[in-house]
Amino acid sequence: MLKLNTSRLIGLDLAGKSKNPSGIAILEGRNLKARLVYTDTEILEVIEKNKPELIAIDAPLNTPLQGFSRKADRDMIKNGYRVLPPKLTFMNTLTSRAVKLNKRIKEKHYRTIEVHPTSSRKALQIALKDWKSIQETLKALGLQGELQTRRLITHELDAATAALTARLHIDNRTDIFGDEEEGYIVVPKKGNWRNLQV
Repeated sequence: MLKLNTSRLIGLDLAGKSKNPSGIAILEGRNLKARLVYTDTEILEVIEKNKPELIAIDAPLNTPLQGFSRKADRDMIKNGYRVLPPKLTFMNTLTSRAVKLNKRIKEKHYRTIEVHPTSSRKALQIALKDWKSIQETLKALGLQGELQTRRLITHELDAATAALTARLHIDNRTDIFGDEEEGYIVVPKKGNWRNLQV
């Protein structure tokens, strides 16, 4: 079973537009709560209410200095992780929202990292898009709470994966791609998720 401390962490699967649902997950010890949120104000309210040690956001938090992609994106692709560069036309809206929201979060003195849940699952050899299997794996890792009581939807499971990545990052069990100028993407160290059990 995954060894977890009692830090409170948040994972956020951010949508490009506030009219579309974003998933947010709060992980405290083994207890996971998840829900859908829409506006930046709602997201900030959840953060302020829970006062997390770290927030893992599934969206580009920085823009390239030039061109379409950052060093982090290119490094991820070189290592077998498929990410979409922030400046692709259909990514512009998400990137713009994420950069502005991240600035507001940091102004409130919370720490954030950029994550990519599909890559996190690939690194840990968890199913990428089989949502029932993903939820069962998270439960097998020892996560509890709403994972035990209802079927989470895709945005919530991506947010839960982001929160798990935050947990691993605090435990120094992640790889970091990118640089200071254009930002970093955090991914769990490669290995089978069963080896996270203690």
